[in-house]
Amino acid sequence: MRSSVVEVQSGDLNTNFSLAEACRSLESENDAVRRRGSRHGLWIAVAVYVAFAAPDQWLIPDVAPATIASRLIIAALALFSFEILRMANAKTVWLDLTCASALVVGYIGWLCPAIGTKDATAMSYYMVFGAIFMMGANLFFSFPFRLSVVTSGIVLCAFFISIFRFFPSNQAYQIAFGMFYVSCFIFTSFVNWRLNVERRKVMLNAAEARYRHWEAAERGKELLELSHTDYLTGIDNRRALDRRLDECWNAWKNERRDFCVILLDVDFFKRFNDRYGHQEGDRCLTVIANTLRTLVEQSNGVIGRYGGEEFIVVMPFESPEIAMNLAERIRKKIEHLAIGHEERPDDTSVVTVSVGIAFTREQSGEKVERIVREADLALYNAKANGRNCIRAFDPLLPRPDDNAGKLVPLLAAAIDRNLVSLVYQPIFDVVNGKARAVEALMRLRLPDGTAVSPKVFIPVAERTGAILELGRWAIKTACRDILMTDRMATVSVNVSPVQLRSPGFAASVGDILKECGISGSRLALEVTEGLDLDIQAEVLKCIADLRTIGVEMWLDDFGSGFAGLSWLRAIEFHTVKVDRTFLHDCSNQRGLTMLQDMVSLIRNRGNTILVEGVETAAQMSLLKDLRIDRVQGFHLGMPVSAELLSAA
Repeated sequence: MRSSVVEVQSGDLNTNFSLAEACRSLESENDAVRRRGSRHGLWIAVAVYVAFAAPDQWLIPDVAPATIASRLIIAALALFSFEILRMANAKTVWLDLTCASALVVGYIGWLCPAIGTKDATAMSYYMVFGAIFMMGANLFFSFPFRLSVVTSGIVLCAFFISIFRFFPSNQAYQIAFGMFYVSCFIFTSFVNWRLNVERRKVMLNAAEARYRHWEAAERGKELLELSHTDYLTGIDNRRALDRRLDECWNAWKNERRDFCVILLDVDFFKRFNDRYGHQEGDRCLTVIANTLRTLVEQSNGVIGRYGGEEFIVVMPFESPEIAMNLAERIRKKIEHLAIGHEERPDDTSVVTVSVGIAFTREQSGEKVERIVREADLALYNAKANGRNCIRAFDPLLPRPDDNAGKLVPLLAAAIDRNLVSLVYQPIFDVVNGKARAVEALMRLRLPDGTAVSPKVFIPVAERTGAILELGRWAIKTACRDILMTDRMATVSVNVSPVQLRSPGFAASVGDILKECGISGSRLALEVTEGLDLDIQAEVLKCIADLRTIGVEMWLDDFGSGFAGLSWLRAIEFHTVKVDRTFLHDCSNQRGLTMLQDMVSLIRNRGNTILVEGVETAAQMSLLKDLRIDRVQGFHLGMPVSAELLSAA
């Protein structure tokens, strides 16, 4: 018998199966069938055996009492022995031996008293029925070939002994009946051999068919598992997670079983791939996936790769706090893996993840895509808040412009493709009218040369975190263009609160100043409008560190609603820039009064006052009357490149 072994791995379980085992399985099943068949056959054989008591009475009446008694005793013993063995769960071979013994003993046990009859002629003809015992051994029971031959052979031998020793009939009788018995023995033995061979072939074919069926089923399971498994990390892929999401969504709609969706994105993964190579990037994703799986499965959740460097977790929860705690454990665990990432623009040196989480709620709409979209918005907010943080979905958060999403890949490659540049707008002293500083303004052009408004691309850069790299580039470029060439005494560069929250930002500014060989007092950083202007401890520490190295801090857009009195109260700014709208509203008395009040407020705090948006001579005259310190606007100077900027 050939043996073919297939090994199929399903999760952590190795399943071995072979053709030999399929045969053993079928033999076990056939064994049970044979046991039932032997029992039924023995009961039928015993019934027929006892029924032949009637011919005993008719043909050999003088010994009939003895033969009938023998039949009854042997029948009872055969049935009793068989049933005892069956109830004791004896092996099938013992049941077969019992049936074979019953045939032999039944024939000899009847023959011994029967040959004592005085009616030798009737007995000589009656003995023809002894062939039934041979046929029973070879055809009626499903004995193995050897056992059936031995059983029928004993019956044949007993017949020949009886006719040659106890029935000295004429030679013609002996030859005729002897040939009949021998023919029955040969014929039935041959048929039994053929039946055993055919049964074996049928079993082998059935075993191979079962093996092939198992092999196809296991292959189907393997293919199904592969279709739901991420090829790289070994966790669920998006298809499997979509199915799991549908299950959770239906359970929530029908049974109100709450669940949450957690989206995780590896921070600055493209830079990681570019720096260390795709092979190392794949290894990084695999390590993260295995770590996530361990944490998530402990909370009865499922984890999958949702594409690229993004992972998704779907899990039931008892309270939002439990889910948020899991998200925080995930964030810390990934950070503690300490996978080196030296190319991050935020000066963090290890791989981290940004996390967005959304929960089922009554306003979640009628489709599961809604909660995934909410988790994505929360992740978007986490990226905009400096990354390596967790944000839960808030319906009050501003939605990103879908059209602006086209700028995301462009901003990521803007520096390398020279699509971003700086222009400089002069800032004048009102007293002497001289330009002592310039403001660096970032400009972006599409590959076809179309200009993109800062009002469009700056918010996108803040939300996606691209502002970190763009901001650092802007500071370095402004220092080289303006300060290293002494075109102006001071240059101001806009910074986002996203940058101020980024770890190591102050140190990176210090490195730029050191590299350029200039004093920190010649650089001013303007805090501009951002997604989240809450005064946080890390922001205050960053500003304090910047002031320590001499960098001036300016407050931009004061009064516009983006930067309020809380900032002016909490931070000591060198210069406060009044938003242009207050100057433009001075055409009426109410607007003029508001501007005067704002100027008085700032002056009382001792800050330098800078008003932007000067577009007419009348506006300039008004600002001189108000004794403003510095002014800026198209009336005084347009933004130009560093080459066109005249030294003061």
